[in-house]
Amino acid sequence: MTLSAGEPSAFYETLFRPSAPATPLPAANDAEGEMPLGFALAQLSGIYVLAQNSHGLVIVDMHAAHERIMYEKLKDALDAREIPMQPLLVPVTFSADPLDVATVEEHGAILRTIGFDIAAASPKSLIVRALPAPLADADGRELASSVLREVREYGASRVLTEKRNELLGTMACHAAVRANRKLTVPEMNALLREMEATERSGQCNHGRPTWHQISVAELDKLFMRGR
Repeated sequence: MTLSAGEPSAFYETLFRPSAPATPLPAANDAEGEMPLGFALAQLSGIYVLAQNSHGLVIVDMHAAHERIMYEKLKDALDAREIPMQPLLVPVTFSADPLDVATVEEHGAILRTIGFDIAAASPKSLIVRALPAPLADADGRELASSVLREVREYGASRVLTEKRNELLGTMACHAAVRANRKLTVPEMNALLREMEATERSGQCNHGRPTWHQISVAELDKLFMRGR
């Protein structure tokens, strides 16, 4: 889908959904209207968001950052009892392994707890009627297949206890904005604001950094300014 410069996308709307307040980054200077991660300048190689703050240049790995945001949203929702569902306008039907069909029939209640409405359409096919609300724009077939694989591998009880973080990480990865997705400047700024409001946003779910600061002094040194 091609986005026009001023057109809000589903990704943009998802980023602006309310999240729990947090202070994972230094406090903003309200007097100057400064935000810790600054304001977006451009997108580089379809992977990085470049932003400017009072210290210099901020480089953000957009997929890693959005993955952490989605993970924390899912975790908060599940901690509050269950993840809300978003019915699909057009349900997704796909061919499935008989074991996945059996998993759906046996563990439908568990799947609904994590935001899925999936049913058997035939002995060898499934229909996805709703997805977790924070992930409503994800590929329904791929997301459902990955979740069913984990439920089948670990069992319904373990997947919501000791394997819960792995499950939520898998779900978040499927929903995170992909490389080479062209973002508008408002979308990039929405991502920066959500990072500032999300706990542990400095690292992705795999422990890699989501952003890096390059100071003006470092840039001056790189270009031998002042010598």
